Amino acid sequence: MKYRWKLLRAGRFRLDGGSMFGLVPRVVWGKHVPTDDRGRIEVQHNCLLLERASADPGDPPGPGLVVFEVGSGNKLDAKSRDIFALEDRSIIDALHEVNCRCEDVRAVLVSHLHFDHAGGLTRLPRQGEAGVGGFNAVPTFPNAEIYAQLREWNDAIANNSVMTRTYFKDHLLPVQDQMHLIDSARPFAIGQTPGRDEVPRVPATQRITWLHGLKGVNGVPGVGVLLVPGHTWGQQAILFQDEKDRTVVFTPDVMPTVQHVGAAYSLAYDVEPYTSMISRHWFLNAACENDWLLVLDHEPGHPIQRVSRKDSWFELRPDGA
Repeated sequence: MKYRWKLLRAGRFRLDGGSMFGLVPRVVWGKHVPTDDRGRIEVQHNCLLLERASADPGDPPGPGLVVFEVGSGNKLDAKSRDIFALEDRSIIDALHEVNCRCEDVRAVLVSHLHFDHAGGLTRLPRQGEAGVGGFNAVPTFPNAEIYAQLREWNDAIANNSVMTRTYFKDHLLPVQDQMHLIDSARPFAIGQTPGRDEVPRVPATQRITWLHGLKGVNGVPGVGVLLVPGHTWGQQAILFQDEKDRTVVFTPDVMPTVQHVGAAYSLAYDVEPYTSMISRHWFLNAACENDWLLVLDHEPGHPIQRVSRKDSWFELRPDGA
């Protein structure tokens, strides 16, 4: 199954620069990334819209329109919008600009369930609509199946995070009946602490969970997910093949911008920065070996990148797509 796809920009926002670069000193990252007068850097809610490029007789049934990632949505209060300098824009606006109705989307995949990735799963009710489940929120994509990792959902509902306000129940519980939870293969065994330069024994391409084979759901032919722990324990990358025969990989917060390609560039928001560093290593190695086309989730400039080796590590180079 092959897809046509479009990059959607669901709104600019800002995050604290020190938190985004963790232990890397500002004197290092500040040479390349400007901050505002409150020490914040500009980032973006990058999302994708997929449409089936062909419908051959042998193709399995599946949704015609698929969305990857949904941004913060439109429900955050004025204080939060000020803290994060949220642009007055959401995934709904981005879809309208490409003549797509939320009601026509039949599958949604999110990398993880932090507010800036899953907040757009629900929206504020319109006039005459009633909120769902006791929340002032309704599903944004009422006809879609939604896919996330089982571990991510459990952590989100329990609020297992280094941040106190990043998992919001009004983003999640109104769509819980639409959720399909995946338990993908882990890169390393539970309890194992890999060496700094260790890579998983099973290659990344053999740990992909393909969504057309899941029991009890319609599935999404040709789309797969790959567990990339560190930022959260249940974070996933999302893969598909496009009509140009390229493997496109939506890259989560293991490497949110082009400035995060370095080995030590883990976020202060990560539940396990060391695990993020290990994941970034094998993820970049897989991207290089398999010629993946990456789409970075928060890059405000050009988010579509290729990976190549440089000395003992890797570098990114922009792709025109």
